Amino acid sequence: MKLFFHKITNWEYWPFQVLYFPIYFLWGYYAIRAKSIFFFNASNPTIKNGGFMMESKKAIYDLLPKKYYPKTILIREQTDLSQIVNKVVEQEICFPLIVKPDIGLRGSGVKKIKTISELKIYVEKANFDFLVQDLIPYQNEVGIFYVRHPHEKEGRITGIVAKEFLIVKGDGVSSIEDLIRKTPRFMLQWDNLQEEYGDGLKRVLTKEEEINLVPFGNHARGAKFLDASNLISEKLTQTINEVSAQIPEFYFGRFDIMYNSIEELERGENFQIVELNGAASEPTHIYDPKHSVWFAWKELARHITYMYEISVANHKRGFPYLTHKVGMHQYRLHLAQNNKILNF
Repeated sequence: MKLFFHKITNWEYWPFQVLYFPIYFLWGYYAIRAKSIFFFNASNPTIKNGGFMMESKKAIYDLLPKKYYPKTILIREQTDLSQIVNKVVEQEICFPLIVKPDIGLRGSGVKKIKTISELKIYVEKANFDFLVQDLIPYQNEVGIFYVRHPHEKEGRITGIVAKEFLIVKGDGVSSIEDLIRKTPRFMLQWDNLQEEYGDGLKRVLTKEEEINLVPFGNHARGAKFLDASNLISEKLTQTINEVSAQIPEFYFGRFDIMYNSIEELERGENFQIVELNGAASEPTHIYDPKHSVWFAWKELARHITYMYEISVANHKRGFPYLTHKVGMHQYRLHLAQNNKILNF
């Protein structure tokens, strides 16, 4: 009951449909002006559906210079485990490694794999294409939202989110379970953590010992999002512009980046792109608990307006919107894929 009231009184946990309800009216307004519900297709012409639905992560990685992202292998559904292991060895990807759906859903299905046995379990359960990736060696993560209008040579950063992972710190007395129960944010992940760690949650951590229970900077997986837009600087903007300039026809989206230090990131050193998200990107700095839902609605409206303006400009350049028939087909595929990932 405490968790229920915690979710009700903290808007960051509201269901997607509830949070976005006022935004649907703005979307409808822009759809009428564009004469297409699916105007987002033109926001990033080289990404499938602009990056709004059914976009392949591997196809997006292929648009990036290889130095910017971890070694990545696309594994088709029902590929034999021995073939996967051979590919992992060929690419010199070592355990622990990351596996995640090629067409994902807010961090669902993402898992850190430590052994071949764990990989075998994942392969047997997965009824979708997935990626195998090198583990990124950096500890810090940010989401950097980037916008560039087609007529502009350079774009701008419109928001930055920093991420606190689901980390518990020992006191020499409490078990991991006890430490989890002290924080509502962590308790909301209880079922997943119990399935992941089992009896390991009974272990007592030594004083000051830390363990990162979910090494993914995803809000739905328990990470705390903090508005770090104060980190926006001329140097960082220049670096993100340099990266973006190497991605064909990319105008709107969010870079999720792991890095060593902000100074090195500003210089374009010691960082890797976890993912590049397109038209479906959220300005996730809104989820900082210090912000009101009014702030969130304002930022969502601001960014959807950017996407509409970019889509219209690209449409005038000759990039089409999705037809209603094709758009609805893609949407049905999107729902089916989401159900697969959630059931997994």
